[in-house]
Amino acid sequence: MDTTTPPPAPGTAPPAPPSGALAGPAPGLGRAPSGTLGIARGSALYVASVLGTGVLALPGLATRVAGPASVLAVALVLLASVPLAGTFAALAARHPDRGGVASAVRTALGPTAARATGYWFYLGVCVGAPVVAVLGAEYVVAVVGADRAAVPVVAVALVVVPAVAVWLGVRVAGAVQLGLTSLLLAAVVVVVAVAAPAASAERFTPFLSEGWSGVGSAVSLFVWAFAGWEVGTHVSADFRDPRRTIPAATAVALVVVGVAYLALQVTTVGVLGTGAGTGTVALLDLARTGAPAAGPVVVGVVAAVVTSGVLTAYLAAFANLGQALARDGDLPRPLAALSGRAGVPRRALALTLALTAAYLGVLVTTGLDLEPFVRVHTSCMVAVYALGMVAALRLLPRRTAGRRLAAVATALTAVLLVLAGASLVAPAVLAVAAVVVTLVRRRPSA
Repeated sequence: MDTTTPPPAPGTAPPAPPSGALAGPAPGLGRAPSGTLGIARGSALYVASVLGTGVLALPGLATRVAGPASVLAVALVLLASVPLAGTFAALAARHPDRGGVASAVRTALGPTAARATGYWFYLGVCVGAPVVAVLGAEYVVAVVGADRAAVPVVAVALVVVPAVAVWLGVRVAGAVQLGLTSLLLAAVVVVVAVAAPAASAERFTPFLSEGWSGVGSAVSLFVWAFAGWEVGTHVSADFRDPRRTIPAATAVALVVVGVAYLALQVTTVGVLGTGAGTGTVALLDLARTGAPAAGPVVVGVVAAVVTSGVLTAYLAAFANLGQALARDGDLPRPLAALSGRAGVPRRALALTLALTAAYLGVLVTTGLDLEPFVRVHTSCMVAVYALGMVAALRLLPRRTAGRRLAAVATALTAVLLVLAGASLVAPAVLAVAAVVVTLVRRRPSA
């Protein structure tokens, strides 16, 4: 049964925020959270949303374009991700709300900018959900030797467990995520451990075999790998004691993700050398090096676990954002319903799953061509980052660590906007839609 807290009637002004509201949840961000996520489960959500499917292919691709210096590229991207992760952590800790970045933008820049931010994430970034499912399915199908026609079926199957976990509530999703993340990290540790004895120092020379341009190419690859820190803002209201647990969970995730990618990259270069990336997937080649019989099985398990973990994190974020957008009048009001004692946004989750199914249908129809979907996903993500950084600069107190990190992250985001180039057409279209909605809502009723 849905137990809905009725939103304000159209045209009714929300109650005025109390004095000093910026010290707690920002005005318009909803009631103070009383969540259940602690540091362990919160860290698992962050790790899953960032570590992602990149562990399957990126170490090999980076080695191909940068040679041994790909290790340096990973270290540089890890350092660059600190201000982004820190900014989103500071924003989420001070202003926890299901709407995440969109709710912060609403407070800082107004409803139209917030609506555009919400549409970018809910309708644009969501395009990446079936991409993740298909990527995972491709690896599973390749490992087991099945026909590629089975990819859509496996992709749908990989969405089921995350969807059920999120449907049952953040406590269950957090527990599932903790288990999946633990299994993923264990698999990475096993692969590195069994392959590392075959590493050779000779494979690290010459270190800059592809020059600094190769390092730059590898950096651009790993920027995608380290994206995902904004997901935590959408589940910030589900954290217990957000001001303490969100920064701590972010710090834990930064260390875990950084160590995992660095370990994989060093092992990939040391074991495979210039041959990295020429096979099906570098992780598979590493596993076969140390355990020829069990290697494919390990990679198949990793692919399924990675996919399920990423989808659990993102489906929870999409569902929470959809509920918040409906609460604020940017999506149909019935989607604001919360179900059960835990207040699960099941209607918004159902719409998210419908969108994912529709996008997957288009993917299948176009022959599983992932590139256009990846471009839409990444360009919308960069747009969210851009307004998120502006909101952080306006909302975070001056002379604080979060504010200083936001200033650095804003400069980094400006570079990402330039690199996105023509791909920004997708977020531009959604921004126009947000403006149209604003104009329609301002028209006097007959």
